[in-house]
Amino acid sequence: MKQVKSTSVEVRLPSRLGYEKVAMSTAAAVAKLMGFRDDRVEDLKTAVAEACINAIEHGNRLNEGLSVGMVLSAGQDALEVKVMDDGKGLTNLPPKPNIDRKIHGEEDLRGMGMFLIQALVDEAEWVAGTKGKGSYVRLVIRLDKEADA
Repeated sequence: MKQVKSTSVEVRLPSRLGYEKVAMSTAAAVAKLMGFRDDRVEDLKTAVAEACINAIEHGNRLNEGLSVGMVLSAGQDALEVKVMDDGKGLTNLPPKPNIDRKIHGEEDLRGMGMFLIQALVDEAEWVAGTKGKGSYVRLVIRLDKEADA
């Protein structure tokens, strides 16, 4: 049986809105090299953008002296993406948003990023940092062998 070595790509981004596009492009390039379908690449790009925006806004609180890290680990049948910031992270995930209330203007439209991320990837895990600092989100998207072949 052929052993496939995992390939990793690391990116450091300034904590400035707009740089999530660099992360999106990098993730898309790796996913395309792995053979993901275009629709799955688009899902990944959206999830990565949301994760990076959360890291910039909430983790690093728009502090341009801090950076957001992203590590993409390409395996044989899945791509893992970690987006890291200097924040303390979440101890509890927020409740699932009420989409109808948001659409009808009864709730703020913001606050859907984590829900969106979970809907777009196969696994999403938010990990709080040790000693209250340095958290990350881990996303996994799997190759669909039958559909991608």
